[in-house]
Amino acid sequence: MKALGQWSGIVAAASLWAGLAQAQTTVYIPDVVELSGPGAVSGTNWRDGVALAIDEINASGGILGRKIATEHLDTQSNPGVSRAQVQKVLDKDPYVVLGPIYSGSVKVNMALTQAAEIPQIVGAEAADITTQGNPWVFRTAFGQQFSMPKIANYLHDKLKVKSVAVVWVNNDFGKGGRDNFVKEMKTRNIDVAADISTEQGQVDFGSDVIKLKSAKADAVFVYTNEEESARFLIEARRQGLSTPLFGETTLLSQKVVELAGPAANGVRGHVGLSADAPVPAIQDFAKKFSARYKYWPDHNGIKGYTAVYLVKYVTETIGKFDNKAFGAAMKGLTLTPDKAPGMLMEATWDQNGDIDRASFLAEIVDGKQKIVETLPKLKGGKAE
Repeated sequence: MKALGQWSGIVAAASLWAGLAQAQTTVYIPDVVELSGPGAVSGTNWRDGVALAIDEINASGGILGRKIATEHLDTQSNPGVSRAQVQKVLDKDPYVVLGPIYSGSVKVNMALTQAAEIPQIVGAEAADITTQGNPWVFRTAFGQQFSMPKIANYLHDKLKVKSVAVVWVNNDFGKGGRDNFVKEMKTRNIDVAADISTEQGQVDFGSDVIKLKSAKADAVFVYTNEEESARFLIEARRQGLSTPLFGETTLLSQKVVELAGPAANGVRGHVGLSADAPVPAIQDFAKKFSARYKYWPDHNGIKGYTAVYLVKYVTETIGKFDNKAFGAAMKGLTLTPDKAPGMLMEATWDQNGDIDRASFLAEIVDGKQKIVETLPKLKGGKAE
């Protein structure tokens, strides 16, 4: 019995030593994202971008000599599940948490990473995520307070519209976008002729299109999730809606174009990121992504990919794995492709964790996203 006890102690000690050795050679960066439910299209793109970046970084030696260890946890597009998944990964002492994309999920789980003082890099766009004083949340996408002025300027300055109709999804993402868009319209004295709320997962948009035809606005701004956007476009085409359709990044995404088919042709709008952007680094990324996964990435694939490289470059800048130093280094940070090629484009983060970079005006032509203009960054930041 004594020998058995000694053997058990040796096994336990060996197991502990192996765990410590593993911890010293890897860094845990979990990914909590929408892999099922309405957000699965977005989340799958994000996950695949994350996985591609991690494999590249690990193949080149990791971050400061440590390989990235990750796991992809499904939020099921449900805020409550996302909160539970973030708590699960926090119990494993992560260095940084990646995701989610849905704003409603980020709003309920970012308090957990804030309490743990763990940086969280998200794909969400709701404006109020970065206005609540949380110093640990950082975006990979424009907040709505940055993207809506760009589309508003386009409608006012270039197209000279006098009235618009707004179709939006009734969740945190949609309401935040709608509120910011309507605010920008009022600032420019553009009348909101119709304000139509739709539901997440909605299938039938027949009555909504009828309302839009009656509104007789100069333009329609559509701000719904990918699958709903495609269904809306198909119904608009079926009913012969002739009002020009505009949107933000989601409406012009690759998945919407694939699902909507010819109904997507003619849609215009602002895109924060695009695999079709006239940027050589983005084009190279898109080719790598599609060769590996056999589909063309959307903006979420780019966001996931650059999120991992952001962790790499910030960590190498501070020279150590330190959560607090990471958070501090993000404030006012600018990364440029010459020194941080995995970022693909120059990007700046402000004191609130909001990102700023160049973006694009695009139109869907013959089933493809055509970039028609590049828009500059809104503001600057300190170089690192």
